[in-house]
Amino acid sequence: MTYSTAVAYLYRLQKHGIKLGLETMTALMVRLGMPQTRYRTLHIAGTNGKGSTAAMAAAVLQAAGYRV
Repeated sequence: MTYSTAVAYLYRLQKHGIKLGLETMTALMVRLGMPQTRYRTLHIAGTNGKGSTAAMAAAVLQAAGYRV
C-alpha cells in the first residue's frame, strides 16, 4: 500500500460515519470537567525501552521525594 492509497482510504472512512480527529474526545473531556488536568503523569511511548525508561524515571522521581 502506498502513502497516497492509505490517505485515500482514511478519507473514505469519513463518508461511512467514522469521524477522524480529536474533536469528539476533546468535547468529552470538557463535559467531564477536564479530569486529565488534575493529576501529573509521565507518558512513555515507543517501540523499545519503555520498561527501562519507566524504571529509571521512577527511581529519579522517588529520589527527589515524589510518590510514584
